Amino acid sequence: MTDVLPQPDCSLTAVCEPLERCCLDQLEEPGSKRPLNTGARLWGRVRSKLLRQKLDPQTVETKNWHTDVIEMNGIKVEFSMKFTSRDMSLKRTPSKKQTGVFGVKISVVTKRERSKVPYIVRQCVEEVEKRGIEEVGIYRISGVATDIQALKAVFDANNKDILLMLSDMDINAIAGTLKLYFRELPEPLLTDRLYPAFMEGIALSDPAAKENCMMHLLRSLPDPNLITFLFLLEHLKRVAEKEPINKMSLHNLATVFGPTLLRPSEVESKAHLTSAADIWSHDVMAQVQVLLYYLQHPPISFAELKRNTLYFSTDV
Repeated sequence: MTDVLPQPDCSLTAVCEPLERCCLDQLEEPGSKRPLNTGARLWGRVRSKLLRQKLDPQTVETKNWHTDVIEMNGIKVEFSMKFTSRDMSLKRTPSKKQTGVFGVKISVVTKRERSKVPYIVRQCVEEVEKRGIEEVGIYRISGVATDIQALKAVFDANNKDILLMLSDMDINAIAGTLKLYFRELPEPLLTDRLYPAFMEGIALSDPAAKENCMMHLLRSLPDPNLITFLFLLEHLKRVAEKEPINKMSLHNLATVFGPTLLRPSEVESKAHLTSAADIWSHDVMAQVQVLLYYLQHPPISFAELKRNTLYFSTDV
């Protein structure tokens, strides 16, 4: 029997790929009489089953683990899955201590570091661009949870061995640490206060009105948030330039980062969340579209934004 143990933040592909390798390894054993396509067929069946369970309304609305077994030509796969709603999976938990970086306000971190962009963001981005920008599925494929937690602890402790640890760590764990940092901010990078305005702005049909609104919203962000967002934006654009190699388009990157950088406050989320299936709601798609808008926009200069004094209301 093969155990499939997905990490908390893993994707369907991250579950299925180890399973496929395991099946193929078993088929290559000397004297094996199983059909050569057993591994591929079994992997296909498991993947199909997981997808059906993932999309089944009854499955996503239960809090219990669902266990299933698939067997083919002597190979048995037993797997369990449980749906975690958006308000739990992306729940922000502010740190009780202000000495670390995870769960601490970005303004506090940048002031303490005397920097414009948090050190953790700069170092993770630098490492990804150094040796992970051509990695297939970068930011989409999950890193090992224990590696990510180890990096989190090192950054929180401001350990002197951070750079050495980063250079030895799997690149997907570093990418996962960056995503986790933004996910654990006390409020999203684009702030709770501006969330409704971003939702209204991205829905505007007139291109000129949308441009004015979306730029005005950026100018309304606190400086540490804005500078960090623009820094991340340019990084993601450079990642997307390698799309023919890494398979990560601007839309793929917006899908990964959008709901992390921009989402309603917990109070607003609870007020509008009617069922677990609402995870694929209009709001989530709009969050992706907001980030995609900025990713597709020509380079945005912090200095130019601050010089521009146009004021615009979203009540158009």
